[in-house]
Amino acid sequence: MRGETYHAVRRLLAQDAVQALARCGDLLKDDPQDAEAHRLAARALRALKRDGEAERHELAAIDAAAADDALQQAAIALLDNRLHLAEPILRGRLKDNPFDVAAIRMLAELAGRIGRNADAENLLRRALELAPGFTAARVNLATALHRQNKTAEALAELDRLQDALQGRVNPAYANLRAAVLGRLGDFDEAIALYEDMVRRVPGQPKIWMSYGHALKTVGRTAGDSVAAYRRATALRPAFGEAWWSIANLKTEPFDAADLAAMEGALHDAQASVEDRFHLHFALGKALSDRSEAENAFTHYAEANRLRRTAQPYEAARTSRMVDAVIGLSTPDFFAERQDMGCPAPDPIFIIGLPRAGSTLIEQILSSHSQVEGTMELPDLPALVAELRQEGDWPTMMGDLNPARLRALGEAYMERTRIQRREGLPYFIDKLPNNWLHVGLIQLILPHARIIDARRHPLDCGYSNFRQHFARGQAFSYDLGDIGQYYADYVRLMAHFDMVLPGRIHRVVHEQLLDDPEGEVRALLAALGLPFEEACLRFHENRRAVRTASSEQVRRPINRDGEGQWRAVEARLQPLVAALGPVLDSYPDAP
Repeated sequence: MRGETYHAVRRLLAQDAVQALARCGDLLKDDPQDAEAHRLAARALRALKRDGEAERHELAAIDAAAADDALQQAAIALLDNRLHLAEPILRGRLKDNPFDVAAIRMLAELAGRIGRNADAENLLRRALELAPGFTAARVNLATALHRQNKTAEALAELDRLQDALQGRVNPAYANLRAAVLGRLGDFDEAIALYEDMVRRVPGQPKIWMSYGHALKTVGRTAGDSVAAYRRATALRPAFGEAWWSIANLKTEPFDAADLAAMEGALHDAQASVEDRFHLHFALGKALSDRSEAENAFTHYAEANRLRRTAQPYEAARTSRMVDAVIGLSTPDFFAERQDMGCPAPDPIFIIGLPRAGSTLIEQILSSHSQVEGTMELPDLPALVAELRQEGDWPTMMGDLNPARLRALGEAYMERTRIQRREGLPYFIDKLPNNWLHVGLIQLILPHARIIDARRHPLDCGYSNFRQHFARGQAFSYDLGDIGQYYADYVRLMAHFDMVLPGRIHRVVHEQLLDDPEGEVRALLAALGLPFEEACLRFHENRRAVRTASSEQVRRPINRDGEGQWRAVEARLQPLVAALGPVLDSYPDAP
């Protein structure tokens, strides 16, 4: 009977919103928790331009949906991460009622959990179209945008939320806003926001950890960031990421009590898989500092095993990509497309493998009066991801006409503009993985500079194995994969050295350690920049540094990280085998 009434009200909505609203009022007198009656009343009120009243009914419908049996089942499945059970429930609900905003938001959460952030964004925009006052959905939308590196859009949604919250405390909102501000380089505002939050809600370990990250980035390490991380571990002793954050400073020694606490946390019933792999990475660092290299390696191996389970990687796919780029990238290919892209000379790309010294090079260059350091910018991979949706990548690069090449270069410049705050002629994009996109850089930004940061393959490879990366480096969780990735990188760079001679300036890490001034002078000359003494005093630069090497580059050049592979050489055979002749030929290509 009630279903027939709903159907009648839906028909009335298109003809007489006043009468439809009256029928909804009758339904709500019988049952004030009738979610569908609230939804229909909201639609009628929107049609009558009575938006304030409509919003109250939209939110009442969302609240009432919490008592729905099907949505409760879906919520339990999401809580247990049984996504295969939640998805059919939610899709079935939305097939029956596409206006169920609570179900839309839950399906968006599911999409976000499996990395389909664009789908999550679309769902959340639909939810907010139906219920603009749905604060939780707007927080989720800002998160989805942040994950897609749509930083300016994420901040715009957060600004709308700030007005809606009217000063109320919302830890999820504040934490996300601070993260977005940090990505934009507004660290003073981000830190102020974290300080306000830890004062208002001091029992939130994740906020303390995020606060520590922000303090680390601006160089407040010795006491402040460590204290924040330790506060997080005090609140939640099995919080593996907070323990790893202390280890990742690479300046803070762990004592025997810390080791015992981390070992105990590994056996804590509340420790998740994520907690455990972070703890294993942290214990590996702690034991390595105590010269217990074999025990440290055991922890690193277990950390990487756990991490690889959630981050599958197919080395052959990268090799095929390199094959395709080499096949396409001939001298004639580039000659036919010479200077078709955006003429801006501003970007300086630092490419290579992670842990190869790129942050040191960035710190040196950003100490120059004409160069601004930014971060590992996601914008070039984002453009590649968009191109992949149009056809076979990278083969389709050959089909891009001059207008499109220029437009792509201009799009990169526009997307990165938000990161440029100092008004300097040049800026750095130090995302290492852009080595795969050197061909695209040449096409769309032919006057950009490219620097290849190269480090001894065993030092670099083992350093990657010891480092937990939050995202984007799935190759780094297996020694054989690391070796193959390094070999593919060397192979592609050797090809570009041949087809675009002199286009890429290489900085060999060990040569930089041996002769800092000579190598810095050569680097600046390759970029067409005059020598400045400040580049040799890079450790005095107080700029924010947003990578795992932040503390190392705040010290003078040193050899602390050199040769650590020797203590576990026998256990690195999968890395050695995968490197093949690349190892013997270093620093040259085979």
